[in-house]
This record gives sequence, C-alpha cells and structure tokens, in this order.
Amino acid sequence: MSKVNIKIDGKEIEAKEGQTILEVAEENGIEIPTLCYHEQLSQTTSCYLCMVKDKKSGNYIPSCSSDIADGMDIEATSDDIFEMRKTTLDLLLSEHSGDCEAPCTLACPAGIQIEEYLRAARKGDFLETLKIIKEKLPLPMSIGRICPRFCEEDCRRNVIDEEAVNINDVKRYAADLHYEDYLEELPELTDEKVAIVGAGPAGYTAAYYLRLKGIRSDLYDKMPEPGGMLRYGIPEYRLPKDILDTELAHFDKMGGIEVNCNQELGKDIELEQLKKDYDSVLLAIGSWSSRSMHTEGEELAVGGIDYLEDLALNGWSGKDPGKTIIIGGGNTAMDCARSAVRLTDDSVNVFYRRTELQMPADDIEFEEAKEEEVNFKFLTQPVELREENGKNILTCIKMELGEKDASGRRKPIPIDGSEFEVEADTVIAAIGQNTEAPEGVPTNRWDDIEVNEENYHVQDNIFSAGDCVTGPATVVEAIGAGRQTAESIAAYLEGKEYERDYIINVSRGHWQSLTEDELVLINEPVERERAHLEYISDDKRINTFAETNKTLTEQEVIEEAERCIECSCSYKEDCQLKDYSEEYKAHPEAMVGEKVLFDYDMRHPEIIRDPGKCVRCEACIKVCKEIVNEYLLEFKDRGYYTNVGTEFGKPLPTDCTECGECIDICPVGALDWKSTKR
Repeated sequence: MSKVNIKIDGKEIEAKEGQTILEVAEENGIEIPTLCYHEQLSQTTSCYLCMVKDKKSGNYIPSCSSDIADGMDIEATSDDIFEMRKTTLDLLLSEHSGDCEAPCTLACPAGIQIEEYLRAARKGDFLETLKIIKEKLPLPMSIGRICPRFCEEDCRRNVIDEEAVNINDVKRYAADLHYEDYLEELPELTDEKVAIVGAGPAGYTAAYYLRLKGIRSDLYDKMPEPGGMLRYGIPEYRLPKDILDTELAHFDKMGGIEVNCNQELGKDIELEQLKKDYDSVLLAIGSWSSRSMHTEGEELAVGGIDYLEDLALNGWSGKDPGKTIIIGGGNTAMDCARSAVRLTDDSVNVFYRRTELQMPADDIEFEEAKEEEVNFKFLTQPVELREENGKNILTCIKMELGEKDASGRRKPIPIDGSEFEVEADTVIAAIGQNTEAPEGVPTNRWDDIEVNEENYHVQDNIFSAGDCVTGPATVVEAIGAGRQTAESIAAYLEGKEYERDYIINVSRGHWQSLTEDELVLINEPVERERAHLEYISDDKRINTFAETNKTLTEQEVIEEAERCIECSCSYKEDCQLKDYSEEYKAHPEAMVGEKVLFDYDMRHPEIIRDPGKCVRCEACIKVCKEIVNEYLLEFKDRGYYTNVGTEFGKPLPTDCTECGECIDICPVGALDWKSTKR
C-alpha cells in the first residue's frame, strides 16, 4: 500500500493511503475525541465531535470518515476547534437525561460519595464505609452527630414515603465502630511544612489532607485544647468531648501533625514570622466575636458563643442562669437555650424577630428545643436592655412582615405602639458571630478574610478557609473548604496554580418535582420506615449534659442503608460524554429548550435500557447487526424524537445476557447491566 505525507497540528506524518484522519491521529498520539467511531464498525459520522480543519480548503470535516490525501494539512487542536467541540457537547447535553451524580452527594458540602458508602453499609462492610467517607471527611464521628444533613434534604427516597434515608446516622455507626482501628496508607513525609492557625474543623481537615500528600503541618490555637467550635461551640449533649478527643487523637497517630495550644495570633505568635518560618500559612481562625444587637444596654447581655465557651471551659457546668431570654433564631441560639434548660428550673425563652418558618436553625435543633420545653416568641425585636434591682429589663417591640429584603425573606417591620417589657435574670445575644482578621490581612465588607474564590489564596504564601472566610456556617462546610484549601496549598508548594476540577452534572430534577414513576428504580424499593435514634430519658435529657441519643444498632444500619434507591447513573465512572464535557467545559444548561423524556425499559432481567441517555451514535445498532449478526435494535421515530428501540417495542431477548456487546460499546450507559451497582 502506498504512503501519503500529511501534517496534523504541524507534525509531519507518513501514513498509509486509505486511512482516515482519525486513524492516523490515533497512531501518532494525537487525541481527537469521538463518541461514534469504532474500528470494527462501519463509519457512522453521527456525533461530529471529531471535527478538524483542513487548512488548505478552510473547511471543517469529520476526521472519523475523511480519508487522508497527500499534502493534507490538518488542524486538530486550536481555540476554534475547542469551541466547536464544546458547542457539539453542549448540544448533546441539552438532550441528555440522567443523573451524573446522586443528589445526596451533590448536596453534601464535603462531597462525600454517599451512595457508595450506603452500598458498602448494606453489605455490612463498615470498614469500607468508613474508608469511603474519609476520602472527603476526616471527622466522621463528630459530623455523624452534628451534621445538618443537607444530603437528606435532597434524598429522592422522599418521593416514595416522604422519609429520607437516615444517611448521617449510618456514617455515625461506621465511624464509631472502626475509627480507632483504621489508619490510612501514609506517604513518607517531605521537608515541606505548613503553619495552620486554628485547630478547628477547617484547620484539622487541611492538616489531614496535607498529610496524605506527605506534607507536614503545625497547628496553632489560642484555646487551651484543640477542636475549635467542635469543643467550645457545640454543647456536650450533642457532641461528647471524649468522642472528639478520640477523633483528634487519630491525627497524632498519623505523624507529621503537631498541635500547639494557648498560642494566640498577634500575641504569642506573629503572622509575619510564620510566613518566614513555613512554606505556607493557612488562616483557619473561625468567627469567635459575638455580633452586636445594636440596642442600648446590650453590654448587659452575654454573647451566645461566649456563653457556650464559658460552659465548655467549665466542663459543661455552670451557675443557674435563672429566667433566661435568648435573642436569635439560629443554631447557636438553640444551643444556648438547650444548655440553659439543663442548668435551671426557671423558664428559658427564645425571642426571634422573624417567624418560625424563617428561622435559620436546623429543624432538628428547633424540634428538640421545643421537646425540652424551651419557649419561643416570634416577631419580637429587642430595642433596649437595662438593669433594675439586680434584674435585666428587656424592652421589645412586636414586628410584622413587610416586603422581601436582600435575603429573599419578608422583612420584619416594627408595629408602632407595641412595645412591652420583660424581666430576665440572664439575657443571651445569639444573633451571629464576626471574624477578627489579623492586622494587614485583606477583608471584605463583612470583615471576613478575602480570598481568591478559586483557590483560597489570600496573599504571599497565605491561604484561608472556614468561617473566617464565609462567615459563621456549618462544620461540614468548613471541612469541605479545608480539604479544597489543602489541595490548593499542595499545588502552590509544587509551583502550580490550583484550579478546581470542572465537574458537570445532568439531573432528572429535585425530588419535589418528580413522581415515583419518574424515578429510575433498578430494584423494587424496600418498604421500611426510616430508622430513628433512641433518646435517653426525658429527666436525664433536661438535667444533664449527657448525649441525648444513642447510635443505631448494626442491624438498624444495614436495614436503613437498604432503603437507598441509588439515584446516580450506573455508568458515571465510564461515561465518555461526561468525560469529554468536563474536558471541553461544556455545560448541561448552555442550551435551554424542551427535553424529550423517554421511558426507561427494565423488562429484561439483567439489562436496563435508558433511551434518555442515548446520543444516537448508532454503535449499539451496528455492533448487533455487523458483529453479532442480529437485528434487535433500530432507530425509532424521526427528527427530534429519534431514539433507539426494539422491533415493535418488544423487550430484549433473555439470551442477550450471553452477549452484552451493545452494553460494552455504548459510550454513555444508555444500555447497561442492572448489576453494575450491586
């Protein structure tokens, strides 16, 4: 066979006459994406992802079906080609349905692979469950107790029985069972070292993931013991400190992580010196300053976080606060109220300027506070606090809801003439916290540390993460930021600029917009009520700081994990459409329009057929016809509604189980084994 001389991206190549541009490119290590080309099949030219430019003619041509010619000069990689492929992928995604990832995982700020760890749990493999969790979350014993459960809010099990899978308590069981006897595989330590100011959730998380890369860290904390808000802001009844101590002891076992307490930035240690002594510095200092009520006499009130800190420093005991009023509606307010309940026989009251529905506190915190006889008064705003005869006199005004404000909630407006006074022994202002940034560190208009949102970089070799960047948030959000920052610091130490992975997600929609018929159910859902934690006695609950509830049993955990209906795409690890879309920065919503919804076919005992995922590459039709010598699949309907189906809509024959060629060749999982997830 005669030879042909061509150029691809400036590279001179001698190739065999009769070859396609794509074949020559592949032989010479030049990557051209394609979804429809397969060497053993006849040409299709259906996806148009492999387009290249013939520089001599100026035409764009499909490389999978264009034969080479002598003297041809091909451009396979350029900005124009990149944009063309991105547009092609945008179009394909606009018609693609499915779930690239489970909604629970997408909702988790730490990004835990929840579906995967539930699968391990239902098999009783709790060590594997813990390993999966710790890929993204190094503090599962604590988070298993205090997480606000963003994942469960998005759990599609809600469609079936309005009760999400008890995801968090499965995590708690696996962590309690194996945390102490599991030690990660650790690389040798390098000479690089990072100073981390703040031994709280974000700081410890960053130290953990830096250690997994062989990078040492020294943590500095102003408090007598490490843990940050986990120790000083979360009450004992929610997170026993012996549990926290067990968890933090693991970091000592890992080696390369040193903790230095009673070291306050600006007093015992200086930022400028840390910058010189360490390869990088991470500020994870949290938000510890109680926010002002902006009312006359507010100095007579105790700050919410200050109240909890004092109790923590005193071993979760303290004097009787007497009749107590807490101002605020968030989780700190609930923690203060529930802590006060345990120390007094007098009434404990929460005043909040908005309505119950607008309270930012987690539902479970609010419900448990009511169970413990905390009283709530809504649409009530403090305006003055004074002291008379050893008592606090709080003047309040009643509110009503007006128009929506910047938060999207209806703004509370004072009602003229509705002022009233109430007496209290203790007033706690739990309306939020502020960050006290070190001098010289840039801050935003909320006085939080200003960072590059892409990589958490502040300036010079300084990075920052956690509440001091976002303002007061949840522990799991701080953990998610701590892990990302560790990745960014590691890249910085290698002389690189960190960029977060570009990840797309095609979704069938939030559970509230779906019916049970629209769920892709590989197995019949288990009919079982959600498992609930058992509480300690009411008397012990309101009179001590003992942990309020008990961990689920092994059998309860296994049965709860069986309630998971496994929402994510079975092909998500191998989907070529997803891989190429992320490489070319395509987006599922770049082109908005009507999306044709096709019913999936579960009639075959082993195979699922999901036409909504199909990109009409024709590979399955051709492999069945040209390789297997069967005619089981064909294009149905025309134009926009074209899809791959079977003759007369029949189910696939049972003996397809012996073949599977169509499954192996499908680039997007539109045909797949039901057993993929088992």
